[in-house]
Amino acid sequence: MQADLATIEGGDQLYEKIGRRPVAALLANAGRGLGKAFLDQNFQDARFVIDTNITGTVYLIHKVGRDMRSRNEGRILITGSIAGYMPGSYQAVYNGTKAFLDSFSYALREELKDTDITVTCLMPGATETEFFRRADMLDTKVGSEEKDDPVKVAKDGFKAMMAGEGGVVSGWQNKLEAAAAHVMPSERLAKKHTEMAAPGTAKT
Repeated sequence: MQADLATIEGGDQLYEKIGRRPVAALLANAGRGLGKAFLDQNFQDARFVIDTNITGTVYLIHKVGRDMRSRNEGRILITGSIAGYMPGSYQAVYNGTKAFLDSFSYALREELKDTDITVTCLMPGATETEFFRRADMLDTKVGSEEKDDPVKVAKDGFKAMMAGEGGVVSGWQNKLEAAAAHVMPSERLAKKHTEMAAPGTAKT
């Protein structure tokens, strides 16, 4: 089925389609990005990113997660991002939503620690999907350079979920970037992000 998970109605449509069938695993992967400077963006586009990445994801997890809790069984995989570790200049709204999801995932995991429900956060880096075209970022360095294999990223997330791990950063380069983000000043991280995501930074 197709449903707009940026809306409560879309979440309800999907939940109604599930019906009485127990959900063994919920892979909360719906998400959108948006490039360019925040004040140059159309606000409705920015809100669509927030509604998809945060509101839709949290709403679906709330609905399905309650059913899992009633059965005391289930697995939840949330697609966060290493982008959540750094101020996303020229991707400010997107990175902000991923910071929320990274945090939310670990918070929910802690709340469910005494149950048989696991919550895992998949934190990939730039991945070879339609994301950058849809986010209007093909003229950026990050949008034009080689990216991670989506099959490997999905396998890393699925493996971590099945093992009940709290989170996984997919790819060694991304692991290094995530580690650096924990010690580098926010101003430096924002400047570094500008070098990757500002319009016109694509390699020519």
